[in-house]
Amino acid sequence: MSSERDAVTQDPDHGDEAARSPEDAGKPAGRPPTRPTGRAALLAALWPPRASRGQLVAAVLLFVLGLGLAIQVRAAGSEDTALRGARPEDLVRILSDLEDRSARLEDEKSTLEDQRAELENSTDQAEEARRQTEERERQLGVLAGTVAAEGPGITLRVDDPRGAVQADMLLDAVQELRAAGAEALQINDVRIVASTSFVDHNGGVRVDDEGIRAPFVIEAIGRPQDLEPALNIPGGVVQSLENKQATVTVDRPETVVVDALRSAEQPDYAQSSS
Repeated sequence: MSSERDAVTQDPDHGDEAARSPEDAGKPAGRPPTRPTGRAALLAALWPPRASRGQLVAAVLLFVLGLGLAIQVRAAGSEDTALRGARPEDLVRILSDLEDRSARLEDEKSTLEDQRAELENSTDQAEEARRQTEERERQLGVLAGTVAAEGPGITLRVDDPRGAVQADMLLDAVQELRAAGAEALQINDVRIVASTSFVDHNGGVRVDDEGIRAPFVIEAIGRPQDLEPALNIPGGVVQSLENKQATVTVDRPETVVVDALRSAEQPDYAQSSS
């Protein structure tokens, strides 16, 4: 009887041991399970990350957008830094070039709009189209150097008694005149076009494989009020040539004639796509 009573007395302890969860196994009996602290709960909620596919796509797009903005801001800052370091005369020259190009683009836009209006309002549209085509061919011939031209402009004469003027100086003069709106150019007896080359050769200068010597005379057709100031800016063409002991003269005749011609070159490979 005493053994059975002892067994019954020990049964509650065994029952409590069996009712405990596996996680609480090994812990002292009768003590409640420990709860995680606030920091541990926060870490458990954040890691490992449980982001959806949409959230990942949004994060990638935001990263790309931020990278693009950073690159743009950096590029703008580098341009501003370059302009800050420019000389005042360079800034004046850049501003003048931008204004001249803007004015030329506005003139070209106005001309094209007038041509469109003429085509739309003309009773004989075929004849008007033919007339405009011929006018366009004449303009392209002037630019290509296959047609003589005359009009307002300037004449630049460079006397070089010391032989110090080189090809790059003449090229700078041509580039300045082009940027200022010169529509037709020739130097001595050579027509200048987009593909013209300037090379030093045997104490002289070769322009498109034709040798020329001082005095160098550049005829330029364009708006004289734009062409002459472009040559006379501080540190510009005239000052650079005078630094080489050359004598520079700029005139504005009533009419400038550019009559040196180039032969029309037929392309070997390029064909019209129209």
